[in-house]
Amino acid sequence: MLTSRDQAEFDVIVIGGSYAGLSAAMQLARARRRVLVVDAGRRRNRYAHHSHGFLTQDGSEAAAIAAQGRAQLQAYANVAWANETVVSAAADGDHFRVGFPDGGVAVGRRLVLATGVTDALPPIEGLAERWGKSVFHCPYCHGYELDEGEIGVLATGELSMHHALMLPDWGRVTLFLNGAFVPDANQAAALAARGVTLETAPVARIDGAADVVLADGRRLPMAGLFVVPRTSLPSSGAATLAGQLGCALEAGPMGDFVRTDAQQATNVPGVFCCGDMARAAGNVAFAVADGAMAGVAAHRSLIAELQQAA
Repeated sequence: MLTSRDQAEFDVIVIGGSYAGLSAAMQLARARRRVLVVDAGRRRNRYAHHSHGFLTQDGSEAAAIAAQGRAQLQAYANVAWANETVVSAAADGDHFRVGFPDGGVAVGRRLVLATGVTDALPPIEGLAERWGKSVFHCPYCHGYELDEGEIGVLATGELSMHHALMLPDWGRVTLFLNGAFVPDANQAAALAARGVTLETAPVARIDGAADVVLADGRRLPMAGLFVVPRTSLPSSGAATLAGQLGCALEAGPMGDFVRTDAQQATNVPGVFCCGDMARAAGNVAFAVADGAMAGVAAHRSLIAELQQAA
């Protein structure tokens, strides 16, 4: 493994060392390219104990999957790792300069952005501390473990209809409207057809494992709760790294994400993006697949550059 971020130049700098970034870096490492991975240690699913639905790793600890991936990647002699935060990123001719809090700079010919997103939950007492434990977003990741029990959906807007219509395949569903929206006649009929119970009383707090305590004093025990969070790209100062670089964004149902093509390339030549920051929704399997594509595409772009120069 390369011992420092302070090489004269890297072929590719991967910003973000979670599942997508690790997958991208692995393809590049195996292509014998000099790779720097910069990771701030804030995986999006760090609150979840286990990961589900990822082939060969179903039920494994989420942190263990990431740790194993990092250990395997760091076994490559052409990979450097920096446990740091990137505060700036900018094109400099046909290279990119990545800045660190201590004023240091790393230079690379390509960038792969894989910083993930930040989740913002509704301000309901007791909700945030249960995030990833008994409060979830992805039914495919956590629905099966609720064992067909009582499942609550905490509405944050009309998008919560999607959750409420999906989740009856995993249990008996109650949609807590909580003043977030009112289903129209067609929506109400669709919910009724799926056996979803509507609860109009405001939610006061979440208690116990996943009990919903209503403003009128009723307590409705749930096996688990689902909520649609608002997401945002991690920022450095006043701007995101994608914004500093000029990457185009696209509005998603939960928040903006970076627009990419089928090769995970952004509109900025030499910048690729993968993982949750490059799709409207995701999970570990999607992140690993998108990361692999970004790594391969970044490598191919380096080859194409050499061919053009010849």
